[in-house]
Amino acid sequence: MRFIGLLPLGLLASACVPAAEDVPPEVLPTLATATVAEEAASASSEEAEQAQASPTMQTVADPSRPDTFTYRGELTQGGWLRGLAPAGAQSVTLDGKAVPMTPDGRFFVAFDRDATGSATLAAQLSDGAVETRPLTISPREWSIQRVNVAKRSGGSSEAWWKKREPEWLAIKGAREKVTGATGWQQDFIWPVKGRISGQFGRQRIYRGEPGSYHSGIDIAPGNGVPFVAPADGVVVLARTGFSLEGNLIIIDHGAGLNSAFLHSSKIAVSEGEAVKQGQYIGNVGSTGRSTGPHLHWGLKWNATRLDPLLFVGPM
Repeated sequence: MRFIGLLPLGLLASACVPAAEDVPPEVLPTLATATVAEEAASASSEEAEQAQASPTMQTVADPSRPDTFTYRGELTQGGWLRGLAPAGAQSVTLDGKAVPMTPDGRFFVAFDRDATGSATLAAQLSDGAVETRPLTISPREWSIQRVNVAKRSGGSSEAWWKKREPEWLAIKGAREKVTGATGWQQDFIWPVKGRISGQFGRQRIYRGEPGSYHSGIDIAPGNGVPFVAPADGVVVLARTGFSLEGNLIIIDHGAGLNSAFLHSSKIAVSEGEAVKQGQYIGNVGSTGRSTGPHLHWGLKWNATRLDPLLFVGPM
């Protein structure tokens, strides 16, 4: 077997500007990269190129497939893998949970910010055998701020929840929609470029009690700056006036992967609209719970929150 590794992402240093509940970290987390791709010894060079080609290519009915898993991506907390299942695979699981697979064997999996050090890919083959591949998920050093104040109560008034509940249900329902989008197969691009005012995973500890970690990345290019879709997808939510998110866009990229864009000053797409990578979808703003203009970009795979920086690399 021949393994091909991709170079690790570089560190991104930038000045920070005010953002909702953000404390600019002094250092960015170390980005650990674990990327591998395998070729079957019997494959011709043309077939090997097809197996390694850009995931955006058209699928074929009976591609040449290796006899074990091949994949590439970021094998670390908050990271992801795009892979190709072994020849004859009927289904794929990650730690026993079913993973959607295309007819030609492609799949996507990802790892939470607090993922433990190991996971297991498994494929049920047509002959009844099971092919497994253990994965080692590297830990990261998160930006943690310890403050000598008590954590605020997480409780909320009945009146506030009466307004918030339908918003929460709309977000939950949007993320559960299955659109058949294939943007998950693409290499993502930055929705907008600018200073980073909040990193994924940043967290405060209040007198020993941890608060919620920052679930996305904040980009502050200036008020009103247009932003674009980082990959193909379908708009599953486009609403204004949410209590926390302000004007909110959620795009389904398929395979359980979706992007959320918070605090925009303008929404330029509609629910149900198919969008292409690089298409203008809105403008940066400071709506909702925000103390300054910025775009909060969050990525989720099912219930797993991911680091957008691991999808796009340094600006």
